[in-house]
This record gives sequence, C-alpha cells and structure tokens, in this order.
Amino acid sequence: MPELTGPPTAGPYDVTFPETPLRLRHGTCSQARLTTAHIERIVPELQSHMEGPEPSFPGYAVLAARDGVVALHEAGGHRLRYSGWDEEGASPVELPSREWLAAEKDTVYDLASISKLFTAAVTGVLIDDGLIDLKAPVVEYLTDFDAFDAEKTPITLGQLLSHTSGMVAVVNLYDLPDERSRMEAIYAHPLRREPGSGYEYSDLNLIVLGKVLEHVAGQPLDALVAELICEPLGLEDTGYDPVDPVRTAATEYQPWTGRGLVHGEVHDENAWVFGGVAGHAGVFATAWDLAVFGQMILNGGRYGGAEILSEATARLIFTDQNAGFGESAARGLGWQLGQRWYMDAMSSPVTVGHTGYTGTSIVLDPLAGTLLVLLTNRVHPTRERGTESVYRRAASRPLGRAVPVEPKAGKQAWFAGTADGTVATLTAALPGPVSEGTAAFALWYDTEATDTAALEASADGETWAAVPLDLRTEDHHWGTEGAFSGFSGRQWIDAAAVLPEGTARLRWVYASDPLYQGRGVYVDAIEVREGRAVVFEGDGLEADGWELVRDLLREHGAVRRPSGRRTAVASGSTWGGARSARRASPSPRRPSRPRSGARGWRRARRRPRGRRA
Repeated sequence: MPELTGPPTAGPYDVTFPETPLRLRHGTCSQARLTTAHIERIVPELQSHMEGPEPSFPGYAVLAARDGVVALHEAGGHRLRYSGWDEEGASPVELPSREWLAAEKDTVYDLASISKLFTAAVTGVLIDDGLIDLKAPVVEYLTDFDAFDAEKTPITLGQLLSHTSGMVAVVNLYDLPDERSRMEAIYAHPLRREPGSGYEYSDLNLIVLGKVLEHVAGQPLDALVAELICEPLGLEDTGYDPVDPVRTAATEYQPWTGRGLVHGEVHDENAWVFGGVAGHAGVFATAWDLAVFGQMILNGGRYGGAEILSEATARLIFTDQNAGFGESAARGLGWQLGQRWYMDAMSSPVTVGHTGYTGTSIVLDPLAGTLLVLLTNRVHPTRERGTESVYRRAASRPLGRAVPVEPKAGKQAWFAGTADGTVATLTAALPGPVSEGTAAFALWYDTEATDTAALEASADGETWAAVPLDLRTEDHHWGTEGAFSGFSGRQWIDAAAVLPEGTARLRWVYASDPLYQGRGVYVDAIEVREGRAVVFEGDGLEADGWELVRDLLREHGAVRRPSGRRTAVASGSTWGGARSARRASPSPRRPSRPRSGARGWRRARRRPRGRRA
C-alpha cells in the first residue's frame, strides 16, 4: 500500500504567475470562465444589504474578474445621501433627495486600511532596491524610535509589517498639537507584549513603517506611492488627498473632530491629523484602479510594461510570516492570508486580501485566478452600521462558487450547496444488504474546517455510522475515520470505502456551521460492489439539499484553460502535486541602511521599470 502522505495543501511556491502579465479587460462570464448564474447573484445580494431600517451601506462599486477578464463591474446606491447623524434619535439625517449623489462605477472611495497595501508595496520596492531589510531593527532607520521605551529596541521592520511588534492597536493622536508630539506618543506608549511573541493588528505599526520609508527614500509617503506605484500602473484616480472631492463617496459625520460630515478627505482621525497622508490610511481609489493594483500582484509584481515588484518579493505576499500565531494572524508581505470571514468561498491557504474600516475590501485567489474588489461607504453617516462582514461575503461567496468544477464523469455532478447552518444529505438505497460491500466514488471538497462531510452507512435507514475513507490523488494518499473537511487541492479525489456488513443504505452528508463557506463538496461516479459484482451505480439517489450541477464551460468541445504561467513549484504535500524540485527564490541582498534621507536614490539605484502601463 502506498505510504500515507496526508491531503494536498498549497503554499507560496504553488502560486503561478503568467508569462505575459495580464491586463484587465471587460468581457463576458464565458470569456472569464465563470458561471454566469452565480456572477449574476452578486449585485442583487449587495442591493439587499442597502434595504431595511439599518442598511449596511448607502452605496457601493463592485468588480469581479478572472485571469484578467472583468466579468462584473457595477455600482449602486448613493455616494452622498446624508448630512449628519442624530445621536439622540439614533437615526441618520437625510439631505433633500435632490442633493443625493449616485454611486457610480468611477466613484472614488476612501480605502481606509487597504492603504496599508500601498505602504507594503512601497516597502517591497525598497527591498528590491536594497535600501531596507525586513530583519533590521527600526532603530537603524529611526534612531529615536526607542528613545522613550527601550523595550522597543529589538522591533524589526518585518514585525511592523506583520503586526507582531507588540504595539497596541491604536492610540488617539488627533488631539495632539503637531507631528513630533504624535510620533513621540507612539514611541512612548507601552508595548502590549514582547516583540515577536504574538500578533495584534495595529495602525501604529504602519504609521511607523511609513515614516521609515520616508526617511530612507527622502520623500514623503504620498510622493512615493504616486511615483513607485500609481504612475507606473496608470492609476489616475488613486492616491492621497483626492483631486476631485465631488467624485468621492462621503463617509462619517464627525462632530468630535470639528469636521461635521467628512467628504473628500480621509475618514480616519489619526490619518487626518497627519495631513491625510499616513502609512495606515489615507489612500483613495476607484474599483477599477484597485483591481489593476490587485492584478499586478496576481501577475507577480508586473502589469503591462511596468514592473513594480520582483517575482521573489511578490511571492512574499503569499508567504505566511506569522506561522504559529493562529489562522487569524496569517499574513504575507502586508496582505492577509486565508481570512474566511470576508473571503468566504474564495479562501485558500494562499488567498490574500485586506479590508478597510470604511467598508472596503479586496480579495485575490491566485489558485483560481480570481479577483474581487468591493468598495462601500458603510460609515456614511455613522460607523455603527455595516459592522459585520456579511455584505462582503455576499460578493465573495458567489464569485468563489462561479469558478467551474468539471464533473469527473459525464455532464453533471452532485453538489452539496453552500448554505450556512444546514445539513444536506444524498441517500442511496441499495438493491439489498451487502455482506462484502465496497464503495468507490469521485470526491471534490473545499470547505471551512468546521463544515464537515462524511459517507455514512445504515442497515435500516434509522441508525447511521460514518464509514472510514481511503482517499487518493495522483500524488497524495490519506484516509479519514469518518468526517472530512478543509482544503484538498481543489481536484477530484478517488475515494474508496469498505462497507459494514449488512449495509443497505448509504448517504453523503454535508453539515455546515452558521458562518462562512468554502467552494463546497461534489460527488460523482458512484459505484457500489458486492465482491466483484456492481450492485449500484448512482441511480435513484434521494437528494435533500444536494443538486445535480453542470459547472463546466466548454468551447468547441474543449475546456478553456488559462494562458501560460511561470511558477516556482514544490514537491511534497502541495496541491498541484508537482514533482520537480523547488526553485529557490533569491533572497534580497542585505542592504546598507542609510541613516539620513537618500533623496535622488531612485534615479541612482533603480533599474528602469518599463513604460507606463
């Protein structure tokens, strides 16, 4: 018997990048190799979250793409509807309807914490140019960082970016008189824990990192983001301090800052007192521009003729820097990894994304080639609405489901659905009890760890017991004592079981908890034998919650595949089962770290980045 390997998984070396960088273009669902019916669910689902007495948000823009083909780009609701918030009545104060402004596809949104991804991208550029080292202490760049607290001395740049510095989540800075006092307040505030000993998401980390980047490059952060990211990518509607405030989505009514309704300037109070430019918040963008930024990441750091990041640095985005701190702490180079609370069915071990407090999110699934941008102004006019990410999952779940799964045999396969808090059963009544029975079937599953499936057997249809399974792919072999769940490489698996003596009925069961989903469970090519004789081949199944589906998209009888890709592959327990040896990605050279600003560094040290995309 082949050695047990465990189920497939996926890591950064299973992420493939296209040989030629993909550019976003509008197309049909068929051209994007997405199932139309599921893409068409996204807008109605989002619209439903604008209904009722407490809508999640007043306006939105959404964009969904696969392999560079934009299958959905829509907008709805209003970018401006309210003038304030009645605290006593806990209700919004509406503007006259003639003053409402519709949310449009080119509305500019405050990205809030998605700004951190632009700070991370600038960090990656400086890594590639040998100007910074993630392993280096912050004090090598900002010498006064530990002036008020010696416990901060060992904090590294990498710990800032991975939120393991030990600094607290936030400190209110907007009532301090100047930038020096604000930075000193960060430097002096006690750590929550020893650096590197745990994870806590903190705006302070990225504020400090932004200051490091400014010091090293000798330019303000907004100029760095513009020069190194936005201009090469052609992101004309992206940056700090939006050029056209009228096109922006209004955010919160903030009487405590003296601003009233915030419209056309950054929502985050701490970013506001930094002049709208900070490492943690302040970037504005349209859905299209943010999608271009995301496609650049999926391309391995390139877009059109522009190379923003080296492939080695881009791969760090898909590499968990926080292994050992739990699933909620998983982060690559600035990006979150596998956070099902908003990624939902798009989740995988290498799916990356981020959210923003104003109601924004971006999700990239490199295994499927899918990209989702959802921008809302959920804090308009109050942050008390849209506090749960169910509306984000309302877009990510259908997009995850829209990626076709080709049946193992024939034109259809059984699918267990993706409803929360349900139990779906698919029951087979055998012609009679079997004494030496075996079952074989094709299995495809990708679920949340707590959403479990099993094959169960019964002699009387009343008492059921889970049946151990032997599971195999070309390169992997594992077994279950009953239930199975999680990620299994998004591929068909050959499943086999020895049935208890007297088995007269079989059923496939999928039980989901109240929150979150994966891509689901599929079963196909069912066969039951008594000895060598086939006694059942999947006819007459009784489905409760399961359905026969045909996800496969064909053109002229052939399955369309993505364009050629370049990849660093790994052997072992990776999802693709690649047999070639792992190609080591080059480590950025350890830089000489200037303590003073290095103005002019880009012309002196950087290779050409190519033409404007």
